[in-house]
Amino acid sequence: MGMRLGKRVAICAIALWVLMVGRSDAQSGAKAHWIGSWAASQQIPETANLLDPELMRDGTLREIVHLSVGGTQLRVRVSNAFGTQPLHLTAVHVARPVSAAEGAIEAASDTAVMFGGLPDVTIPAGAEYVSDEVTFSAAALSSLAISIHYDEPPVGETGHPGSRATSYVAHGDLVSAVDLPDAKNVEHWYQISGVDVVGVEKAGAVVALGDSITDGHGATTDGNDRWTDVLAARMQGDKSTRGTGVLNEGIGGNRLLLDGLGPNALARFDRDVIAQTAVRCVIVLEGINDLGTLTRDHDASAEAHAALVKRMEGAYAQMIARAHAHGIRVIGATILPDGGSKYYHPGPESEADRQAVNAWIREPGHFDGVVDFDKLMRDSANPNLILPAYDSGDGLHPSPAGYRAMADAIPLKLLVP
Repeated sequence: MGMRLGKRVAICAIALWVLMVGRSDAQSGAKAHWIGSWAASQQIPETANLLDPELMRDGTLREIVHLSVGGTQLRVRVSNAFGTQPLHLTAVHVARPVSAAEGAIEAASDTAVMFGGLPDVTIPAGAEYVSDEVTFSAAALSSLAISIHYDEPPVGETGHPGSRATSYVAHGDLVSAVDLPDAKNVEHWYQISGVDVVGVEKAGAVVALGDSITDGHGATTDGNDRWTDVLAARMQGDKSTRGTGVLNEGIGGNRLLLDGLGPNALARFDRDVIAQTAVRCVIVLEGINDLGTLTRDHDASAEAHAALVKRMEGAYAQMIARAHAHGIRVIGATILPDGGSKYYHPGPESEADRQAVNAWIREPGHFDGVVDFDKLMRDSANPNLILPAYDSGDGLHPSPAGYRAMADAIPLKLLVP
């Protein structure tokens, strides 16, 4: 009897210890493993893409984004990176949209986003805020509606003009409204820079750093058929990459070396690559705009051509060194043909520059891996032209079929350790 009682006491003690340890873990909050699921590069919108400040005075902005990986907890990143005064957002909500191409949401899914336990947030000039954790079931490859209410418009707008997604602006605090029937439609994003989800431990995110070809010029509005979207779908279909996020950090017109549309790629590298959540790898597809602008408006000397190539190679080397310092692998993507460009109308000297840069990208010992988009997309009969089946029509940007071919050509083993 005494032995049985002793056994019971011992079992109870063990059970109590397990319970206490479990409770202690819960109270301490085992650290969640956050992964970037969606992102957009921030810039100052061009004049034509600025949002009318009066629409943002007591206005609601509803924006639709397309997630790569899913989860049951998420957090939203909001940005005032190019604002010149603090920005007050009175409310931010997330919800499931009825479809990727509509402003209506599923009422039951509407969820308030908090910042330090408060429903509003004031973001300092030049800063970004990450929200509190939100319990919200978001499936991989699903769309998410983010609704923001402004009391006053920002002083200095921050956004991403090349959304290829429709946003909806209406007067009043309508963050929980099921529909916005009187909204103005715009194809731009403002203030939102990322969505993170709690993901599989040790999984991470792939950043696509690029220009309009990565941003998706030529893709279908609200169609989510950029090459990064297709890549995300491929990765979801492979068990070795299913937990990996894909973050599109492309800016139309962007350059490696000089500011233009958005800060130059080296200037934005820390924010758009290194600071992204759980980034493990970056694919760099940048340089066509550096090559094209050299001779777009006037001829350039042989010395200027040679100097540009050398500086571009130096910029790639800087990216590789900075990424490696943070344990991030760097995949180089060769620059696509642009001989048929109606915008740049490049001559043989610019084509020679492109070939020289691509040779450097392909050369072993530089990047950790290479995706040869040039070889994939070029017309074998005219190697300086995009294959007609992949051309959007401007000789510079791929069509949705071209973007699909690009995504399908990327070996997934390059993207995971």
